[in-house]
Amino acid sequence: MENEEGQLRYVALGDSQTEGLNDGDDRAGFRGWADRLSEHMAESDDTVVYANLAVRGRKAAEVRAEQLPAAVALRPTVASVAAGVNDILRPHFDAHTVAGELGAMFGALRAVDCTVITMTFPRLAHPVPGRAIIAKRMTELNAEIRMAADEFGVIVIDLEKHDVASDPRLWSWDRLHLNETGHARLAAAAAFALGLPGATDAWDRPLAPLGRPHLVSRVRGDLNWAGMFLAPWLTRRVRRRSSGDSRTAKRPQLLSVLE
Repeated sequence: MENEEGQLRYVALGDSQTEGLNDGDDRAGFRGWADRLSEHMAESDDTVVYANLAVRGRKAAEVRAEQLPAAVALRPTVASVAAGVNDILRPHFDAHTVAGELGAMFGALRAVDCTVITMTFPRLAHPVPGRAIIAKRMTELNAEIRMAADEFGVIVIDLEKHDVASDPRLWSWDRLHLNETGHARLAAAAAFALGLPGATDAWDRPLAPLGRPHLVSRVRGDLNWAGMFLAPWLTRRVRRRSSGDSRTAKRPQLLSVLE
């Protein structure tokens, strides 16, 4: 995973999950699984440099158009590519087309002798409107991601096959992004998949059994979610706006992880 100079250069591409939403906040800054993975890397190599090009709201084609050229120019030795959920949530979705965008990124990064890691989408942890349709689309895209990853020799964290990834306690209040615990688990999964020193499969251990919440608690939670997340999200769709409008990458240049 190192270049000719022996330096590990990690570049993360993607959307809000890779940006790190809900592991921190806009005021103090988001951390997220990719930041945490870079810290895993630095535990055994203090020369690691890391860039995070991910921007919330981006669809797979936008990640390819906006982030891939910059990523290749940074000459990464390791890159993560995670995108597609924003495509799944749009009316006109085609799994093969989205996977084609991901595959193009896989191919371009592999062509510069880069180790690439990606992931499938886990099963839904919470009830959401259109759950059956969203779940079907995720399953379709996951199958396409596996095929594209196999074609280009890309490492896959197959979250769909791990029950813990769908534990609601790993997901934040908006039911779309991981929380601090979830981001930590995903970073540990990536570290293990990459074979980093000291990494184990402990990330896959189940949490303690979860009791079923009372009806009143479930209804209150659903109403809070609808008001805080669903309504603003639908408003942006009607206005053809994105949560990532006017936003840029939080870490566009390779910097030492220890800075």
